[in-house]
Amino acid sequence: MSETENSVSSLADLKDLTAGAPEAAVAAAGEEAPVVVRTGPAAPLREREVDAQGRSYATGRRKDAVARVWLKPGSGKVTVNGRDQEVYFARPTLRLVINQPFEVAGREGQYDIVCTVKGGGLSGQAGAVKHGIAQALSKFEPALRSAVKAAGFLTRDPRVVERKKYGRAKARKSFQFSKR
Repeated sequence: MSETENSVSSLADLKDLTAGAPEAAVAAAGEEAPVVVRTGPAAPLREREVDAQGRSYATGRRKDAVARVWLKPGSGKVTVNGRDQEVYFARPTLRLVINQPFEVAGREGQYDIVCTVKGGGLSGQAGAVKHGIAQALSKFEPALRSAVKAAGFLTRDPRVVERKKYGRAKARKSFQFSKR
């Protein structure tokens, strides 16, 4: 197709181009031409980021917690601050949070995780480890990035504790009012 056939000068031309099925376009042209559907360029696949030991590193954050995560192929062992995940995160819900990126990517039990986490409470630390694992997984296998991103695991949750204001008991709580 030439540039003149694809040019649109008014809305009526646009209506003629998009009216109905491809058969209408073939009949208007008077000759049989193959219909070519062009889409935008495919999303470029990112480069794999691995260090000399074959590990992928990422930092995860949630509330006041910061997690440094190293991911490498293995048997699925997760070590947090030198302890096993069952010992460090005793609550099963926190362990479920940590393993969510693997479930979405379909990679349960295929990677070993070593992470150090500090700051915040246990729930914030579990969220930080999840964020770090998702980042490291997308760096190790760039093809998984779209699945992990669609689940929302690559986005850092920006919610943090509101600071205390002067003249107030806490962030929003006021001191008790006395009329007399």
